Amino acid sequence: MTRKGKRLTLIIGALAVLGLAAGLMLFALRDNIVFFYTPSELAQKQTAPGARLRIGGLVKEGSVVKNGKDVSFVVTDRTKDLDITYTGLLPDLFREGQGVVVDGQLQAGGKFRADSVLAKHDERYMPKDVADALKKQGVWQGEQK
Repeated sequence: MTRKGKRLTLIIGALAVLGLAAGLMLFALRDNIVFFYTPSELAQKQTAPGARLRIGGLVKEGSVVKNGKDVSFVVTDRTKDLDITYTGLLPDLFREGQGVVVDGQLQAGGKFRADSVLAKHDERYMPKDVADALKKQGVWQGEQK
């Protein structure tokens, strides 16, 4: 075999290994590629309790109940609601009617235990995926910038 032939074989082998590695990574991450789920998407997915997820939506008006550092509230996409519990300090911009993304675990009974809560940073911002989900459902009321 000539030097060119050996080099070509080596390059083809390296590309095959790289393609296989990329395929395995995409297969392993197929359910985790989504940044977060809306409450409606979560209801359709029927995820088992204990799964780690990100949920995004709006904090439902009148749903925030504080008890010391324990907070419970409802995240909605105006179609489905999801009860959230969180222990810790909430972001300063957290309030009812505003967009949030929460990280945590789905509990038995359809409740969600959040480890972190992310809130919007100004009066015009809403996470793009939340805005897109609301637009898809026909309930979007603001202007995305």
